[in-house]
Amino acid sequence: MPSRFTLLEEKEMPKLCQLFSGSSGNSIFISSGGTKLLVDAGVSAKRLENALSDIGENAGELSAILVTHEHGDHIKGLRVLASRYDIPVFGDRRVIESLVQTGEITDGMHAESVTDNMELGGIEIIPFENSHDSVACLGYRLNMKNERSVSVCTDTGIITDSARETIVGSDLVFLESNHEITMLQNGTYPYNLKIRILSSRGHLSNEACSEFARELVNSGTTRIVLSHLSRDNNHPEIARQTTLSALSDAGFKENYDFRLRVSAPENCERAIVL
Repeated sequence: MPSRFTLLEEKEMPKLCQLFSGSSGNSIFISSGGTKLLVDAGVSAKRLENALSDIGENAGELSAILVTHEHGDHIKGLRVLASRYDIPVFGDRRVIESLVQTGEITDGMHAESVTDNMELGGIEIIPFENSHDSVACLGYRLNMKNERSVSVCTDTGIITDSARETIVGSDLVFLESNHEITMLQNGTYPYNLKIRILSSRGHLSNEACSEFARELVNSGTTRIVLSHLSRDNNHPEIARQTTLSALSDAGFKENYDFRLRVSAPENCERAIVL
């Protein structure tokens, strides 16, 4: 019987979809040539199954789940989904150990530490370090079979050197644009929570996102998907306009040099095809 990572002969264009985004749950679907991955599983297994079905995919055909870190909005459905369909789980060694301790990874589940430049079904996976208040937090660059590349960079207070070195040149980037600083400062969150979010181990602001977006487009990135927006301290149009203005001021033209999308809390659009 062929491995679940066996390369398929059919030439399938990469298909990408942010299924869920934000503090209520996060999950991104990425496929290329028959290899189908989730980055995070932060809502219930049932909701993940339904979201995949909505874009014509089947949870039982997933090749692996890549975990960024151990916070609940990224692993809520992990144990049930991975156990139900015998899906391998990969993540930072410290995150895997933490999930074993909390019972999110149980005996019988296939869980491994992600390694530098590992390959799953023809997709090269390059992890990089983010800066977040978790036991560890990874982002991922995925180099596809058709020489296209996709990166996921969320849950980070700053753009780390590791992230910058790895992401630059990706064709498409899911990039955190979590909060508008003034909205957060003047909002109803407790002081300690505000400090946490604004810290170097918190979440990326619209302004910081827009600055890195300029670097990305200058390096050849043509698609940016703004992700992990706060429902309380941001607004989709504010996030979009902040990055759009930064790119326009740098001389880049939307729909010519780049395309910009904002992820909804729950997917309501077609998957992106590269």
